[in-house]
Amino acid sequence: EEVPESGTPAASRKISSLSSPLRAIIRLRQRYRLQKKSRLHLELPREKPAEFVHTRLLQRQLSLNRTGLYGPSMSLFNQTGFESSQYFTFDTSVEQHAMKKCRRKKSRRKSRMVLYPDKTKRYLPTEEKSKAKRCLFLLMAIMFFQILNAIENLDDNLQKYNLDGLEKTMHREVFGQKVAVESIMELLKDYLATHIHNKPLVISLNGPTGVGKSHVGWLLAKHFRSVMASDFVLQYFVMHHCPSGGDPLMCEIDLSEKISDIVTRAEIEEKTPLFILDEVELMSPVLLDTLGRFFEPNQTNEFLNAIYILISNIGGGEITKFLIQNDSAELLRQHRGAEELVRIIQPVLSDVHPLWKSADIVPFVLLEKTHVINCFLEQMRREGLYPDQKHLEHLANQLSYFSTGDKQYSRTGCKQVVAKVNL
Repeated sequence: EEVPESGTPAASRKISSLSSPLRAIIRLRQRYRLQKKSRLHLELPREKPAEFVHTRLLQRQLSLNRTGLYGPSMSLFNQTGFESSQYFTFDTSVEQHAMKKCRRKKSRRKSRMVLYPDKTKRYLPTEEKSKAKRCLFLLMAIMFFQILNAIENLDDNLQKYNLDGLEKTMHREVFGQKVAVESIMELLKDYLATHIHNKPLVISLNGPTGVGKSHVGWLLAKHFRSVMASDFVLQYFVMHHCPSGGDPLMCEIDLSEKISDIVTRAEIEEKTPLFILDEVELMSPVLLDTLGRFFEPNQTNEFLNAIYILISNIGGGEITKFLIQNDSAELLRQHRGAEELVRIIQPVLSDVHPLWKSADIVPFVLLEKTHVINCFLEQMRREGLYPDQKHLEHLANQLSYFSTGDKQYSRTGCKQVVAKVNL
């Protein structure tokens, strides 16, 4: 029997009157019960008070007593199980967490099931990955490599013709025509960037005599012969190949055969031929008509891949008049002045023949006296002579000039330089 805590002093008085063995047994029993109570207090969850635990234990005992009504075997089993358990807790948080986790798994498994009006369970169709996205990525990759290949081909084609070296040579050896040289190089670079074109490139060099048009043609022919072959470059001088007393029909046949033969061979080797036609103002209308047919865009592919350089003095008078009236070298050194000259020359060339409508016109201006001195110096160096400045000025003073303000423009340009040096 349990002894209440309030009766502990009285019990101690009774224990003192007993014998020593009995006193020892009673002390052990009391200590055992105190340890049992402290153990039960530690095992129970702190958030649940002792009263709640006590009521739960009473409910458990009542439920076991009720089960005794159904049969003695069942009541005996439950009674023994209850008495055998030392302590009991009602913390079901772990079990609830496990049950919730199990329910989540079941809900995930059944998430694809849909209840239709006829209360039948059917699964949603499986989502298939779109193949269009893969095709789009593949197409983008193909386009990227094609663009990269095209850029590499552009660089290779320009390197094949070495236009940078040509530009340096022309700036070094052509005096007083900076804007014209830049225009020519820009047209060549744009055209030779690829081998596929929709029309041939026609460049018309127009200006007064002796300003460097024929010298530019000679430099172009020399450069393209070195980078390609002499078979793909034709220099056609009208006074030499078709003199004034010759048959125009024969000249037409000869020029057509030469152009067709060079173009055909150049197309086989994927090269762009160069045709330099000097003294075009002396060509007969028959020859001009023949050239006009080669310049048309509606031709076979091989005739679209060709460069034609037309050199003539047509429009030289208009350029000289414009230069003397404006007397502005700064204007002519800019592209704005070149565009103004093109607007002046274009109607004059169109009146001569319609073929100039499909040509890119590059005007050449008059040369100043300092440019003529540079021409004398370059020519004398080629001859192995190294004169002083006074000697060069003396030779330059033997030519005639247009005087406008403080500037002097040569009437004949550098045309007579070679003859003066030889003399």
